[in-house]
Amino acid sequence: MTPNATQHTSPPMESLPIEPVLDDLRAALRRGHAVLQAPTGSGKSTRVPLALLNEDWLGAGRILILQPRRPAARMIAARMAALLGEPLGERVGYQIRFERRIGPRSRIEVITEGILTRRIQSDPTLEGVGLLVFDEFHERSLQSDLGLALALDLVAGLRPDLRLLLMSATLNAEPLAELLGDAAVIRGEGRSFPVEVHYADRAPGADTVAGVITCVRSTLAEHSGDILAFLPGTGEINRCVARLRELLDGRIRILPLHGSLPTEEQEKALVPNAGSDRRVLVATDIAETSLTIPGIQVVIDSGLTRKPRFDPGSGLTRLVTEPIARASAEQRAGRAGRLGPGVCYRLWTHAQEQGRPERRTPEILQADLASLVLELRLWGVADPTGLRWVDPPPGPAWDAAAALLTRLGALDARGAITPLGRRMAELPVHPRLAVMLLGAAESARGDAADLCALITERDPLLDTPGQRRPADLGLRLQALHAWRERRSVPGADPRRLAAADRVSQQLQRLTRNAPSGSARSAAELLALAYPERIAQRREGTDGRYRLAGGSGALLPQDDALGIHPYLVIASLDAAGADGRIQSALPIAESELRTCFAERIEVSRRLSWDAQRDAVAARAVERLEAITLRAQPVALEATDNVGGILLEQIAARFDQALAWSDAALQLSARVALMRRLEPDGGWPDLSPEALRADLHVWLAPYVSGMSRLAQAQKLDLVPILASRLDWGQRQRLDSEAPTRIETPAGRERAIDYRAGETPILAVQLQELFGLAESPRIGRGRLPLLLHLLSPARRPIQVTQDLAGFWARGYAEVRKELRGRYPKHAWPEDPTTAAPVAGVRRPRRAEG
Repeated sequence: MTPNATQHTSPPMESLPIEPVLDDLRAALRRGHAVLQAPTGSGKSTRVPLALLNEDWLGAGRILILQPRRPAARMIAARMAALLGEPLGERVGYQIRFERRIGPRSRIEVITEGILTRRIQSDPTLEGVGLLVFDEFHERSLQSDLGLALALDLVAGLRPDLRLLLMSATLNAEPLAELLGDAAVIRGEGRSFPVEVHYADRAPGADTVAGVITCVRSTLAEHSGDILAFLPGTGEINRCVARLRELLDGRIRILPLHGSLPTEEQEKALVPNAGSDRRVLVATDIAETSLTIPGIQVVIDSGLTRKPRFDPGSGLTRLVTEPIARASAEQRAGRAGRLGPGVCYRLWTHAQEQGRPERRTPEILQADLASLVLELRLWGVADPTGLRWVDPPPGPAWDAAAALLTRLGALDARGAITPLGRRMAELPVHPRLAVMLLGAAESARGDAADLCALITERDPLLDTPGQRRPADLGLRLQALHAWRERRSVPGADPRRLAAADRVSQQLQRLTRNAPSGSARSAAELLALAYPERIAQRREGTDGRYRLAGGSGALLPQDDALGIHPYLVIASLDAAGADGRIQSALPIAESELRTCFAERIEVSRRLSWDAQRDAVAARAVERLEAITLRAQPVALEATDNVGGILLEQIAARFDQALAWSDAALQLSARVALMRRLEPDGGWPDLSPEALRADLHVWLAPYVSGMSRLAQAQKLDLVPILASRLDWGQRQRLDSEAPTRIETPAGRERAIDYRAGETPILAVQLQELFGLAESPRIGRGRLPLLLHLLSPARRPIQVTQDLAGFWARGYAEVRKELRGRYPKHAWPEDPTTAAPVAGVRRPRRAEG
């Protein structure tokens, strides 16, 4: 054991740094509520409750101390009991989820935050309680915010004598004091040993574990004492611990510390060494606050944490690894200075420090609010603005939670709590899991409790290098059953199975007298809890599923569950376009029909049959967004067949209709008249306008049709022409004719499609005798002439025929006389007779 670990294991009460402000705190609480801000290691968690036990205003009342984490609750209670020289359960006890050590004489009870909510709901006056202490309030867990809101409502209505005390090292004290009603702010000085902080020279790489390992090895050589290293999650911790045990001397103890460990494993890290061996503790942010870990002289901080983030849009929660706030970094560094001077290595640069947020984001702003909404409905609150909050619940997350509770049957259509919702609120699990427990048939209650335990506790299946853990929850159930029968369970952790078994047994005791439900199989039970996560495999894909709620999900391609057409998903990470399936059970269609018979909708639906290019009708059975069955049926007269056909025509407008040359010409001619006469009332027959107005001009003509081939036989010319009135048709034929007669007496077509100026392609000789370009539109628009040779090859393009005769014809005449000697090429084409065909030149010419 290091010197620093031995000299502070049992400090006398009067030696703690919090002592100088205890009198001020006593005086403040005599008057009302208080906020205590004191550094880590000052002794506020253990000394303050003991110092207040004999206050007159408290009388024989009890003190409830709220702790955000279960290990801290156990250890703080044990520490206070030791200071009193008593066993746990005498004047000091604790209660956490499924664990209680409180006796009839207990005056101080250390509880986790969810326990307070249950107590207030069951005893709205908190009879016999004189003081509520919210310790480590800076962590701003969802349950602490809810507990404070309920406590403030209780004080305002039924218990004005109840005192509230908020404590932390990094509180933003003044706003909290104002929320409590101008409560006193007490600031304590800590016994602050200097901590030398070092930053990285360059930005850390992607492999956080490797960075921590490198730093641990160098630190062991440079410093004495134990080391506390922070990593974001259990996966990183396990890899780091395994690698360090390979690399380091066996006399150095490498210990993990995180909330998923069994109690006895956590306590190994929280008690001092019995010998001289050094320790390296690798922890999540569970080691950030509350408890003094003996012997720590060096902190190595990866600067990362992993938190759940709820997306109200998808209704899913995803785990996000993110930089810790600066206040959390200070808390972590303080661990090295609790019992003497220390060192902290931050694995990020000093420049990166400035980009970190000042404080952590409160959980209420980014969490699933289903449990909170259910508790408030049970409390009688329908509108969260009716309570006093540090930060009120966000509207979208509140609405998403209320919608989920309605789907689960906890709330009725008006938002009032149902009898089922009241029973759900009594269980210490998420509302989803409460529905599963309460919906189980008597024969399936064990499976329901097992599923709840496996979902809430740590996964019993161990990681295999290079392989993904299978998503099948059934494998976990089998492993748990095998463990109970004392059979070998390869690939599973017996300690995790034992923890799941303990939780399952406790849940079975809690639901022993509940009314029996109807769900019998594990898949049916899971479907009760996650109805919107019933998933159907998408046809023609590997591992892609459609959820009943409408979104998508992705199963790893090599996962054995991929052969099943239907799954119920218990754990789904919302990252990416499709959530990643982490745990699920296969479910049969017959089970879906049994469980959700009242939710299956039978309807008659029209759709487009791509193979036949036709509208088809089907009788469809759907469970929300999932189609269970679809059978072809005959079309009926009342079906909106034309609407669907028009949608398909619009989607491929250019190919779906028979756009003949005449139809295109008509459209272009009308477009020309719209340009010449913007106020003439001419309809817009451009492709863009026609596509947009299909339901107006084409609908009458496709009435009774169901196939694209039928629409393709329509003659569009009379259909488009019907959009013109009689006068417009007359003027169109007059001013934008389809053909024009040349001086040679031949009718030639005018092409209106090529651009804004219509084109007349004509042999040059047919225009002899014509002085100027022919015009249309009552003479307003000269045609664009494409002058052709006798072989109908282009010679010249012009809109100014007179100019061509005067300036270009002579040169063209020379070339054409040589190429076409049998044709007449007069010197003055304006006075020559037009020619259609071959006319030999007279001998006198030339």
